[in-house]
Amino acid sequence: MRKLVLAGLFLVGLIWAIASFSGLAAQGTYDRIVLDFREDVDAAQIEQQVQTIAQKYNVRPRLNSEFSQPDHLYTVKGDKALLNALKHDLKQYTEYVEPDYIYSIPESQDSRVNVSIGKEASPIQASQAPNDPMYSQQWNLHSINVESSWQDTKGKGATVAVIDTGISEVPDLKETSFAKGYDFVNDREDARDDNGHGTHVAGTIAQSTNNGFGVAGIAYEATLMPLKVLSASGGGTVADIAEAIRFAADHGANVINMSLGGGGESSAMAEAIDYAHKKGVLVIAAAGNSGQNSASYPARYPHVLGVAALDSSGQKADYSNFGAGVDVSAPGGSTSEENAAGGILQNTIDPSTGESTFAAFQGTSMAAPHVAGVAALVSASGVKDPDEVAAALTQSARKVQDDELNHYGAGKLDAAAAVKLALKGKITFNDFFQWLRDSGYLNPRFWIDGGVVALVPKLAMVVGSYLLAFFLRNYFPFAWSWSMASGLIAGSSGLFFLKGIYIFDLPQAPLRVMGSSIPELGSSIQGSGALNPLFASVLIPLALVVLLLGHAQWKWFAIGSTIGVTACLAVSAAIDPQLMWLGDGALARGFLIVNALLCYGLVWLAIKPGDKIA
Repeated sequence: MRKLVLAGLFLVGLIWAIASFSGLAAQGTYDRIVLDFREDVDAAQIEQQVQTIAQKYNVRPRLNSEFSQPDHLYTVKGDKALLNALKHDLKQYTEYVEPDYIYSIPESQDSRVNVSIGKEASPIQASQAPNDPMYSQQWNLHSINVESSWQDTKGKGATVAVIDTGISEVPDLKETSFAKGYDFVNDREDARDDNGHGTHVAGTIAQSTNNGFGVAGIAYEATLMPLKVLSASGGGTVADIAEAIRFAADHGANVINMSLGGGGESSAMAEAIDYAHKKGVLVIAAAGNSGQNSASYPARYPHVLGVAALDSSGQKADYSNFGAGVDVSAPGGSTSEENAAGGILQNTIDPSTGESTFAAFQGTSMAAPHVAGVAALVSASGVKDPDEVAAALTQSARKVQDDELNHYGAGKLDAAAAVKLALKGKITFNDFFQWLRDSGYLNPRFWIDGGVVALVPKLAMVVGSYLLAFFLRNYFPFAWSWSMASGLIAGSSGLFFLKGIYIFDLPQAPLRVMGSSIPELGSSIQGSGALNPLFASVLIPLALVVLLLGHAQWKWFAIGSTIGVTACLAVSAAIDPQLMWLGDGALARGFLIVNALLCYGLVWLAIKPGDKIA
């Protein structure tokens, strides 16, 4: 008798444990069944099975959508009894027969608090702070350090698919880029939102920013792809969600955000996620809002980054799921007691009217798009492999000590650190821009007064070379060619194409030499503007003419270069006659003038009457 009592208590405890553990108990709800016919089953056999099911059970399977044909994915209305019957009847024709589970906006989500449109400018003063007037209320963006990440990227070139209730182009999404989407609920291309949830999620990812209106988004130069799988009531089937995942992967998405979830594991969705991963797409999903020790599906699937929610204090939000399936945490907000300040504020629609409104939501639904937005920033930085993007997000997250129950996953999302890790070892446009600024190239005075030779003399040398060439044509008619024109440019710039970027006080000698013209090489290491008499003379043009005179085409490059050097030396003599060893007085000026005349005389000797340019 005692053994029976112990056995009974054990069974009761086991049943209670199974019921309490969401990973085993949450089997999900459904009223439809998914039939995935094998690829080697032809269309005629499939149609025969469809007819048999229709006659035997009085229900007719249909393709789930217009995109279902390649995968032979059918759905049919039915319950558990029909599910078991079809598993038996179709086992030789199908990959699987399974429930078409209903996933939805996470439970107890979205304490919605409407907020009036702010008119005042944001009081935040920072180099990267946008001018959106309500940006100061977006504590969530400040907490992930997004402004520092904008110094390197704003998401341009990345596409984020939002698999949700659709997206409506509210006023604060007018400047955001959109890719072609699809409505899998109503089987049409117009994926407009009729709930408000998807539009709010999309705003966190890529709200139009720096437009002087409303709020900001994370990757506001990224492209959004609206994929509607949830109805106005917030529910949708795994078959639709799976097809939306494949659609996103086939149409150029880099990141997928799924702020939805439910119970019940689905082969259709697992295969779709694997398909997207193989095509280079990172899939991100909300962990769920039941406060339970395990994330809901789809966050728990392999190749999905599950996201837990943080409140405005940086702690795990009370409602957020945790434990198995949580990979990282991000701001999800808290709007308890109608407190808008603690929620995630974005522009969305009022579902009762369809009109634009600013509303503060809470939920892991709001946390996931923060990670999707930063993933877009990482992708736009050049990291495309989904595993590498995920690694950048998790490895850069701010670690949380003593997190035995895995409330935070790898830690708290940090946009700036993720982008910095993604760009490690790369030279960015921001680096180049900073170098230009620090070097003085962005200062207009540099282009007027800077460099060894000022802008006006540089122009005078180029224009002068063309004037001398036109003068020669009066005596030696010749046609223009690329060889003559390129010679004029080369010669007038001191026979060095990088002369225009030369700055004599640059501390690195190799760069200074690289940016010097040939006449300046002798003194560039010392940072002096004096020309070398050996190079600022007729010697190099003479060598070019001697070497190239016998070539029909390159001869004219040598002649053009000699004309250009004539103009270069003549302008230098008039403007700034500085020569090593000869100073900057009459001796240096005379040297330059004499060599300019010798160069021009060399041109007259090199051109013969009747010469034609080849």
